[in-house]
Amino acid sequence: MTGPRDLRVSDAEREHVVSLLNKAVGRGMITLDEFTTRTDTALAAVTRADLNAVLVDLPGMVNSEGGHARTELKNSFGTTVRKGHWVVPRELVIRNTLGSTNLDFTEADVPPLVDVELDVSVGSVKLVLPPTASVNIDAVEIQAGEIKDKVRNGVGNPHFHVRGYVRGGSVVIKRKR
Repeated sequence: MTGPRDLRVSDAEREHVVSLLNKAVGRGMITLDEFTTRTDTALAAVTRADLNAVLVDLPGMVNSEGGHARTELKNSFGTTVRKGHWVVPRELVIRNTLGSTNLDFTEADVPPLVDVELDVSVGSVKLVLPPTASVNIDAVEIQAGEIKDKVRNGVGNPHFHVRGYVRGGSVVIKRKR
C-alpha cells in the first residue's frame, strides 16, 4: 500500500500551501526570494512529501487542512454517526465489526483530499458525500460483501480515496439528495 507521504496532491492542496507561504512572508519568516523558490516547488509538487518539504522548517506553518491528521473510529456491535458540522481529518480509519458507521460529510469541514481506510467485518458503512465530491474505491478489497458507489466519478473536490477491506459487510457511498 502507498504511504501518506507518497500520495499525490491536488491543485487545491498546492494552493493551500502557497497561502501558508504567503503568511510566512507576512510574518517575516522567509524572504520574498525564498517565497518565490518555495512557491515554485509547491506548485510543481507531485506527492505530499514534495509539498510538505517547503514547510518543514517553518514553525506553525503546517499543511494541516481538515484539522486532525488522523482519526480512528472503532465500532463493535454498535453504531457510530457523524453528521452536521464536524471537522474531517485528512486520514480517517473505520474499524467496524458487527456494527454500523454512518458519516455525513455534507455540512462538515472537509479537506481537499480525504484518505478513508476501511476495516469492516460483518458490518455496514455509509458515506454521504458533498454534491461536488469525487471518490475512488479501486483499493477496496471485498470478501463476501458489497460496495455500492452511487457517486461514480473520479474528478471533484473534495476527493475521497477509499481503501481497505470489507469482509461480509457492505459499504454505500452516495450524495445527499
